[in-house]
Amino acid sequence: MIEIGPGLGALTDPLVARLKHLHVVEIDRDIVARLKQAFPADRLTIHEGDALQFDFAALGTDLRVVGNLPYNISTPLLFHLAQSAPHIRDIHVMLQKEVVERMVAQPSSSEYGRLSVMLQYRFQLEKVLDVPADAFRPTPKVESAVVRLLPRKPGVACDEALLARLVAAAFAQRRKTLRNTLKGFFDAEDFAALGLDPGTRAQNLSVADFVGATNYLARKQMV
Repeated sequence: MIEIGPGLGALTDPLVARLKHLHVVEIDRDIVARLKQAFPADRLTIHEGDALQFDFAALGTDLRVVGNLPYNISTPLLFHLAQSAPHIRDIHVMLQKEVVERMVAQPSSSEYGRLSVMLQYRFQLEKVLDVPADAFRPTPKVESAVVRLLPRKPGVACDEALLARLVAAAFAQRRKTLRNTLKGFFDAEDFAALGLDPGTRAQNLSVADFVGATNYLARKQMV
């Protein structure tokens, strides 16, 4: 089990009490020093550094990841974790509630976007519980929520980097239609071949639609 950002140990203490061994990733030197004093090395392994740069896959397989993620880097951190999805059993993290709602959003909803598509491509997502602001001291200005991510066998996108570029372009200007946002990728003939209405918007496409469009484009580029 790996905890991201243990901080003052609100999760670390009960986790160490229940586990034979816990790994933590922490960038703050003062917190690292405190953790070294508070826990024996045979119960807690401290990886000092930036979680955005940490190689989670290097710890093995069947990993379980937990943490109260720093809200200011939550999106890039989730994308980073997605790269190690084949090595992970599950992820349980607390995030800003708005971010969680975007993660689990379904097509055609206002919250559905790039984050929804790219994470749902890799994970089965479920909001576990809401955490009100008054659960914290001092009370923050935002609500929080805990979300569960279970790695899934991704849809077969033959070029995942291309999928990421396509999704990013489609949602870059949410109010514009696919005809405009994806004009650098597809023409009218391509949309017809894909069975997609160029007059619709990115938020109306499912993850499978994006995967299908990516594979079509990859094949077209090879011709």
